[in-house]
Amino acid sequence: MDQIARAAGVVRRTVYGHFPSREALIAALVDSAIESVARAHADARAGVDDPAEAVARATLAVWEIADRYRLLVALAQRSVTMEVIRERLTPVREACAAVLRRGLDEGVFASPLSATALAYVHEQVLFGLMEAVNAGALAADLAGRSAAQTMLISAGMPAGRAVELVESLDA
Repeated sequence: MDQIARAAGVVRRTVYGHFPSREALIAALVDSAIESVARAHADARAGVDDPAEAVARATLAVWEIADRYRLLVALAQRSVTMEVIRERLTPVREACAAVLRRGLDEGVFASPLSATALAYVHEQVLFGLMEAVNAGALAADLAGRSAAQTMLISAGMPAGRAVELVESLDA
């Protein structure tokens, strides 16, 4: 709590005045992060007809939020169970699955996995990339593009096409 207070430019008592515990503060921050992720995911998909482009745009937008919150996520994983985080991400996962389902139905993607299973894979890829950036295994400025390309490739899009699409959006 001391570090959080210092980072916010306030004394610890101020933080405790708003949050009774470290866990309550982290839960509030997780809620805020998830709301931001949901909004970014929806906004990025809005008006995009091509499922591959929708997945790529949504992933790039979500990564911007995830990158801002990646240290919080690492902290939250110690304080809030992943089950709680996954539960709070359900609406985003369901929206992702809907886009993936459309892509599978239209032949844009080809996977032995169902759209729902792919949505779980995509969620875990983002968590894994956050950890990779935190560990210094991946540069933060490359992570968004890498995430979007990985999402598309894991859904069954040819790698060359995935790279081309993401580069066209990230230019």
